[in-house]
Amino acid sequence: MHLLRLSRNFGLLLVVSMLFFSCGSKKDVVYFQDAKKFETLVDDNISLTKFKVDDVISIHVSTLDSEASAPFNLFRGSGQGGFAQEQVDYIVDKKGEIDFPVVGKLKIEGLSPEKLRLLLRDKLNEYLKNPIINIRLKNFTVTVLGEVNRPGTYQVNGEQITILEAIGLAGDLTIKGMRDNVLVIRDFNGAKVYERIDLTSKNAMKSQVYYLTQNDVVYVEPNQSAVTSSTLDNRASIAISIISLLVTSTVVILTRN
Repeated sequence: MHLLRLSRNFGLLLVVSMLFFSCGSKKDVVYFQDAKKFETLVDDNISLTKFKVDDVISIHVSTLDSEASAPFNLFRGSGQGGFAQEQVDYIVDKKGEIDFPVVGKLKIEGLSPEKLRLLLRDKLNEYLKNPIINIRLKNFTVTVLGEVNRPGTYQVNGEQITILEAIGLAGDLTIKGMRDNVLVIRDFNGAKVYERIDLTSKNAMKSQVYYLTQNDVVYVEPNQSAVTSSTLDNRASIAISIISLLVTSTVVILTRN
């Protein structure tokens, strides 16, 4: 009976320990902990989307005279027989250029959509009167992985997105996510750049990765609570097996006696 009581006490202690270590403290899970009440934070972290090699871009030129602007738009298909024409997108080549109709090669790597719009307007003024130029980056996606509720790759419809908005798309961090050391992996001129951001501090808004760029990867590591909980789960499985064996053995011995 003493052995049986001991095994039960050990099991209870194990459960209590797991509950204690698996609980995260407030400092582990609260965002912007140092932001004061009614404090005004000026967002001076100006970030503009800039085109990179392999970007897919949609450019459409229009004027009051549709026939005059037609040569500056590329379409796939004839538009005959009831089939709609599909506009062809541009892909930024390894030299950072696109081949634009009539105008020819344009170096656009590093330009923002607005800078490209101004460049094209300047080039087209020779051929068109008051051209309207619509530009859209079609491969603007961000990937959020790790301790979030809905990991995955998300399409960005606008020209910019913050890391908070990306995490929001992924359903927020889980209680096990490390908020003070979020990793952002960014492609820069063919090289991978790694930068970390502390989302528990208001200074996160000043980080160079607060605004994400196309194809950024956000990775949220498990916090210490999650690591400890995982370790305890493994130990608990072993301990439960041992306790089960002890209880079974005790019952067998008591039955025989």
